[in-house]
Amino acid sequence: MTLADQPHEWRPERFMVIAAHPDDADFGPAATAAKWIDAGSVGWLVCCTSGDAGGEDPNADPLELAALREHEQRAAAEVVGYAGVTFLHMPDGALANDLILREHLVREIRTFRPDAVLATDPQNLFPRDAGINHTDHRAAGFAAIDAVYPAARNPMAFPSLARAGLAAHKVRRLYMFWTNDPTVRVDISATVVRKLDALRAHASQIKDFDRIEGWTRESSGSLGKDIGVEAAEGFHLIIVDEDDEEPESA
Repeated sequence: MTLADQPHEWRPERFMVIAAHPDDADFGPAATAAKWIDAGSVGWLVCCTSGDAGGEDPNADPLELAALREHEQRAAAEVVGYAGVTFLHMPDGALANDLILREHLVREIRTFRPDAVLATDPQNLFPRDAGINHTDHRAAGFAAIDAVYPAARNPMAFPSLARAGLAAHKVRRLYMFWTNDPTVRVDISATVVRKLDALRAHASQIKDFDRIEGWTRESSGSLGKDIGVEAAEGFHLIIVDEDDEEPESA
């Protein structure tokens, strides 16, 4: 039996989820985050944008929409159990993996000092060959990877952060969600309802919750069957440090 055929059991003491928009983390790894938090982990959520372009009314005030979406995300984060949420206020719809975003993410990583970072898989351009992955999702994923390695662990990167007392930090693992190539699956049978409750907080974005609930249960159920459980979330796991590998079978 390989690791891909059984529930993934490793749990970080501290983890950070990096997402492009409010609601991305809840559509993504919310149930895994809730499971880890229930078991004693401390989690922190970073939203690169405030979702001010996430509406259908061209006359809407983007500042009001951003404030609403931040409020919704904070409510969802309380459901999941995150210790806190940071909004970086980058431009929604125009997120770029540039040095500005990377420095912000390195600051967050060096401040919170997580063992693991969860971010969108930037290589997934066509999710399940049934759509196109948002450009912000891909930019946030690449930015998270570049912030984890080598920037956050390199004391020479962004020296102003070091001068401010934020020492270099090594993230041990990357969990890439929304991937077409999951290498590990986390049993979320006990927390899939928490994921749905967190998604319910995003009322400005979710108009047909029954459809979202059906899709969530179907997709998590399909991943769960792969490891013999009711529901699962899948990730492409990257072990950043080679000395932290898990056994290939159990």
